[in-house]
Amino acid sequence: MPSDLWNFTLCIYAQPGVEGACLRLQASGANVCTLLCGAWLGHRKVLCSPERLREIRQLAAPWYDDVVQPLRAIRIRWRDTAADDVELKAFREQVKRLELEAERTLLSRLETLTQDWSVGVSQDVMAWLEGLAADAAQENRDALQVLRVAANQA
Repeated sequence: MPSDLWNFTLCIYAQPGVEGACLRLQASGANVCTLLCGAWLGHRKVLCSPERLREIRQLAAPWYDDVVQPLRAIRIRWRDTAADDVELKAFREQVKRLELEAERTLLSRLETLTQDWSVGVSQDVMAWLEGLAADAAQENRDALQVLRVAANQA
């Protein structure tokens, strides 16, 4: 069982259906990093509360909005053009690596925030996922279910 958030993320992301579920949630406006953190917390049996959900969102939003999203927007905007432009394709790959590193940094910050939260209290992965998915939860229940199952199998 992976003990840190990054290794947990790699473990569940490799499970069937998880990548697609994360992409659907991301397309609906969900912050996948916070959802992966929520899955990790639920897996570790950390009790979900409105206060903890708020703390996660407060920490994640600025980094996600100011760093991750702009990198992702550039990478996506260059997708078609880079197919025919070797130099732009190389730059796009660098942006992709930066985007992944920005997500890893966010996950590290989330782990630091939550590391002292008591474990072994409750195992309610779905409460974390629904609480952190917010508006994207209703239209993506199936994607959240994929993450819940993956977290429970990690």
